[in-house]
Amino acid sequence: MTAENVGASSRPQTDIDRIAEDYVHRAAAMNPEINVWTGLEGDKSGYGDYSPAGREAMAGLARDVLAKLDAAQPADDIDWVTKTDLARELQLELDIDAAGWGDRDLNNLASPASSIRDIFDLMPTAGEQDWDDIAQRMRNVPAAIDGYIASLRAGIASGNTPAARQIDNVLEQLSDYAPGAGFFHTFAAGAKAGETELPESLRRDLAAAAVEATDAHQRFAGFLRDELAASANPVDAVGREFYSLMSRRFLGAEVDLDETYAWGIEELDRMRTEQEAIANEIKPGASVQEAIAFLDGDESRKLHGTDALKAWMQRTSDQAIEELGRTHFDIAEPIKALECMIAPTETGGIYYTGPSDDFSRPGRMWWSVPKGITEFDTWRELTTVYHEGVPGHHLQIAQQTYNRGELNLWRRAFAGTSGHAEGWALYAERLMQSLGYLDDPADRLGMLDGQRMRAARVVLDIGVHLGKPRLDGTGEWDFDYAFEFMKQNVNMNEPFVRFEVNRYFGWPGQAPSYKIGQRIFEQIRDEAAEAEGDAFDLKRFHTRVLNIGGVGLDTLRQAVLRG
Repeated sequence: MTAENVGASSRPQTDIDRIAEDYVHRAAAMNPEINVWTGLEGDKSGYGDYSPAGREAMAGLARDVLAKLDAAQPADDIDWVTKTDLARELQLELDIDAAGWGDRDLNNLASPASSIRDIFDLMPTAGEQDWDDIAQRMRNVPAAIDGYIASLRAGIASGNTPAARQIDNVLEQLSDYAPGAGFFHTFAAGAKAGETELPESLRRDLAAAAVEATDAHQRFAGFLRDELAASANPVDAVGREFYSLMSRRFLGAEVDLDETYAWGIEELDRMRTEQEAIANEIKPGASVQEAIAFLDGDESRKLHGTDALKAWMQRTSDQAIEELGRTHFDIAEPIKALECMIAPTETGGIYYTGPSDDFSRPGRMWWSVPKGITEFDTWRELTTVYHEGVPGHHLQIAQQTYNRGELNLWRRAFAGTSGHAEGWALYAERLMQSLGYLDDPADRLGMLDGQRMRAARVVLDIGVHLGKPRLDGTGEWDFDYAFEFMKQNVNMNEPFVRFEVNRYFGWPGQAPSYKIGQRIFEQIRDEAAEAEGDAFDLKRFHTRVLNIGGVGLDTLRQAVLRG
C-alpha cells in the first residue's frame, strides 16, 4: 500500500500546509528518529543532537517557523487549526527550553535515557537493509549518549539537575544493558530477515555494533553514578512554574491547577462510590476488595502466558473493529489493521504506536509484561484493549493518518498532545460502556479501576509538584505518602505501583493529562450539544472531532465550537 492510495487527496495544498510540512522535513533532517516514527523516507539510522547545541538548533528552527506562520494568512478553517496549533506548540517548546527542562530531563519512562533505546522497537526488520540500518543505529548510540550527557552536565553547571530519585531509577534500568547479555546483544543475536538467516558478515557487524551501544550505556551509567548523582536535586517537586509549562505541554490547554486539584479529589470520591455499588452487584454485600478477590479467583476470567494474552488482545480488538465499523463509526479499510504485540521490554507499560504515514506499518498495541508475570485477568484488561485500540488510540491516530485529503503531514503525524490522545482514549472507555460492551459488572469494575487510578493521578501529581497539603492534613506530599495513596486507589502489584509513582515524580504533568483530557472532551461535547440543541448528533460529533486530528485541547475546543 502506498501513500497515494491512502485517503485520496481532495484539498489543494496551501501556504500554511507548506510551512507545516517543511517544518516536519527540516525537523526530521535534524532528528532522523522521526523518519522511523512516521515511516518517512530518509535516514533510518541516525539520532538527533541531544546536546545543548542541538537543542539550540531546534529552537532556531522553531523561531523561524513561527515567523513564517505569523506572516501567513489561513485559506480556510483547516489552515486556521494548523496555524493556531503549530504556533502554540512551537512557542511552548521555546518556553520550556528557556526554562531549562532539557538540562534535567531524566526519568524512568520518557526521557532520552530510554528513548535512545526505545526507537529500536519501531525499526523494520524484514530485510538485510533493515538490519544494516539497525547496526548503523547501534553504532550511533554512543554519540547520542554523549550529547545527552553534555546537556545533563550543563544542568550540573547551572544547578538545574534531576531529582536523585530519578537518577536511581534510571541506574536500575541500565542494569538491563549488561555486556554480553543485555538488550543490544540479545537483539543482534536474534536477527533474522523473516525466516531467512542473515549473511555472516552482517551478523558479525550487528554483534560488534551491539558492543558499542552497550558500552555507551555502561558509560552513561558511570556518569550518572559518579558525576550526576553528586549534584542531584534532593527535592522531587518541580514547583508551580515548571509544572504549569509541563501541564500545558501535555494538555495543549491551560487549566486552573488549584481548581483541577479540587475536582480530582471529588472525581476520585465519585469513582470509589461507583465501584462500591458495582462490587455489590458482583457479590452482594461485598466490598470492592472482596469483589476483586472473588474475580481474581475466577479461572474463567484468566489468561495464562503471553501467547494467550496476545491472542486474546487480537481477538478482542478484531471484534471491536468489525462491530463498531458496522454500527457507530466509519472505519476505512487500512485502519482495520491493528496488530497486538508483546513488547521486547519488561517495564509493565501498555502502549500504542501509530501506523506509518502510508500504512505499510500498521498501528500496534504493545504490552510490556514485567518479568515473572504469567497470569492476566480479562476483567481488568478488557477496557485496556478498547483504550489502546478501537475506539481509543488506534481509531483516533490512524484516522488522522488516513485523512490526508484534509490534513498536512504535520497534522497527520505530529500534532497533538497526551491530553488529546489519552483524554480521547478514556472518553472511549466510557463510550464503550454506554454502547453495552461493558455490561458485565466485572468488566465495568475493571474499567472503573482504571478510571479511579487516573483520577488518583490527578490528585497525586498536582499535590506532589505544587507542594499541596496531604489529604489527611499531616504535611506536604512526599514519596512514601504518595506510594501508600496509590496503593489504596489501584489494584495492582506493589512493583507496578512503585514504577508508576516514580513515573509521576519524574514526568510532571503527563499522568493527569489522561483524566483532565477526558474531562475536557466531555465539556466540549456538552458545549456542542447545548449550542446545537435538537440538531446535535453524537456520531457526527465524533466524526468531526476525529477528522480534526490530534491538536491541543484549547485548539480543539475552538475548532469544534466555532462551527
